[in-house]
Amino acid sequence: MKKIILSICLLAMTTLTTQQVIAHGEATGVIKERMDLMEGMKDVVKEVSAIYKGEAEYNADTIRNAAETIKTHSGDAMTKLFPEGSLSGHSEAKPLIWEEWQRFKTLADRQVRLADGLYQAADNQESGNAGHMMGGSGMMGSSAGMMGSGGMMGGTEHMMDDPELLAKMPSSAVFQMLTDNCSSCHERYREEE
Repeated sequence: MKKIILSICLLAMTTLTTQQVIAHGEATGVIKERMDLMEGMKDVVKEVSAIYKGEAEYNADTIRNAAETIKTHSGDAMTKLFPEGSLSGHSEAKPLIWEEWQRFKTLADRQVRLADGLYQAADNQESGNAGHMMGGSGMMGSSAGMMGSGGMMGGTEHMMDDPELLAKMPSSAVFQMLTDNCSSCHERYREEE
């Protein structure tokens, strides 16, 4: 019975991945570029997430490499891939991006600072398993991002904009802030799959 359930799960995951690859494969130009950029960040986020979930050994170099990738893919590198009206059947972007361009740009720029803070905090390993930081609502699909109601925004916005302060925090906390920033953008500006 377990083998049947595992086979069904693997088939479903393969089907979803294949559909996503086909959709991305048919995209062209700036839309394909931004899908590839987001995919690159998603891959390194998964790698670092495994560390904080206790599924991989703590490795500051892995965290620094991921932070560097995220930093180079954020800010202007990201916003330039969203020229006004760049929508097609393959785009996952909502038109709301261009209606709220300054907010979108603020999130993209904040990601640069958070990635820089994560890079600097990479050696700040907490004692014990930091998996609690990645619990239920964290990561890319959270339902309560930092910009939303009930999020962490209350008194921590200044921290997200100060890489020196972030550098002194546990790396897991900075990573959580970074992924919450991703989620805030995705929840507001990306079409549901």
